[in-house]
Amino acid sequence: MELLLILVIIAAVGFLVVRGRNTRAEQTAHQLEDAKADARQAIERLGGQVYNLVGSDDASKQALADASERYIAAGSQIDQADTPMQARLAKQTALEGLYYIRAARIAMGMDPGPEIPTLEGQKVAGQVTEDREVDFEGRQVAASPNPSPRTPNYFPGGRVAGRPVPAGWYSEPWWKPALIAGAWGVGSMFLFSAMFSGMSGVAYGAQDWESGQGDAAAGAGDSGGDGGDGGDTGGDMSGDAGGDMSGGGDGFMGFGGDGGFGGFDI
Repeated sequence: MELLLILVIIAAVGFLVVRGRNTRAEQTAHQLEDAKADARQAIERLGGQVYNLVGSDDASKQALADASERYIAAGSQIDQADTPMQARLAKQTALEGLYYIRAARIAMGMDPGPEIPTLEGQKVAGQVTEDREVDFEGRQVAASPNPSPRTPNYFPGGRVAGRPVPAGWYSEPWWKPALIAGAWGVGSMFLFSAMFSGMSGVAYGAQDWESGQGDAAAGAGDSGGDGGDGGDTGGDMSGDAGGDMSGGGDGFMGFGGDGGFGGFDI
């Protein structure tokens, strides 16, 4: 009798364990499908803009080229997504592309279109609020809140290799070496300091920027304030944080500005 009771208990426990696993698997599958559907909406919206817009000047053409790169990358990411987190990374890539679309429309004097959810790291990075031009390694590097023949390279704002890059228009994509290498060069702090020191839209100081001491605060600010995307990223971060689509934690939405993956945290 006692043996029978033990066998019944073991069978019951086994049933509960299997049912619990099946329930979790079903929940994960539903979350993945929901995240994929959400990402595809952003990707389709981006694709429609990429195929319908033609740049009229250097600034808009460059922004549209960057948007096209994001569209291709987001499509690849969503096709490979096996977890909700990976699907959300694809959506972030598409949203970044939509910011480039918005920039291209502004450069061409068009209506910028509807608002776009805030990107991860975007609020913390800040934005260019005034024209600046500095000497760096024998060349002039300019930043502006507006597109111009002098500043045709747009950046939507975010972290590159763990450091914030403010949203704005630049004479050159000065963040790309760090994006490709995954680390900033020795003189990068001096460029950041000269370019953004005292600028009202940029909260980071050069020392905090160089040391990365502000990264923890940046992460806190993102999780609490970048709410345009709702709960897309936060809630599932613990379960899917290993999402291997991003290629690295320093990528802006897991996609590098040069068309590669894992460059930044955009």
